[in-house]
Amino acid sequence: MAATIAIFSGGLKVKAGVLAVQISSIPLRRELPRYLSSSVAAISSSLRVSAVYNHHHQRQRSSWPRVTTFCTAAPDAGTTVSADESVEEENVKETANLLDIKVGRIVKAWQHEEADSLYVEEVDIGEAEPRIICSGLVKNVPLDLLQGAAVVVLANLKPRNMRGVKSCGMLLCASDSAHENVEPLVPPEGSVPGDRVWFGNEEDLEQLPEPAPPNKVNKKKMWESVQPLLKTDASGVSMLKDHLMRTSSGLVTSITLRNANIS
Repeated sequence: MAATIAIFSGGLKVKAGVLAVQISSIPLRRELPRYLSSSVAAISSSLRVSAVYNHHHQRQRSSWPRVTTFCTAAPDAGTTVSADESVEEENVKETANLLDIKVGRIVKAWQHEEADSLYVEEVDIGEAEPRIICSGLVKNVPLDLLQGAAVVVLANLKPRNMRGVKSCGMLLCASDSAHENVEPLVPPEGSVPGDRVWFGNEEDLEQLPEPAPPNKVNKKKMWESVQPLLKTDASGVSMLKDHLMRTSSGLVTSITLRNANIS
């Protein structure tokens, strides 16, 4: 039979990968089975090639290194600090060593007459006269434990009027996060009133700058920039970040408070 058929008027196009098969005007009884058989075989082969290529391409892409993207969104808490922030944190040590922190000894302590939460202390820090210092330790430290105690004093703060008493310094203390447990920091054995306290290693003592005057400490907010970075470690050793707090006789510590704040 010489009749022919035209499939879909313009012919049938089947595309798989790179193959396009067009069937048109095929002798119905004699040629159609052969054409269909060869076309199906070609399509199947092309699909197999395409599947292998896609599988290989996908494996190759999965082995490519992941590309880090950058955006302007604010970093989360786990983001590494920038170079500028790292430099600023290093400068904190220099700022801390401008603070006039000294070993002291409480000569006498008594209850403030006008403030139930305050003690008044006379503290020997190696000067001609003891310093008068007010401390809010009434709820935390029995008065008798302060008498004659070795303490650590921040000495270059501007004097403050505390309910009629001029306070010329601050006792540095460790405290828990709830501020329910508070105790004065303790200088190492062998320290004497007036010994300089600094942050770093033993060799840093020879390179310490002169303490800044109280007005500069106040204007530059030196204590405010340093204080949040002061902690005791798991052994009770006082630190400024990774820098040990020390005198020439050893390390400043807290007797009982570990991983505590210092203020």
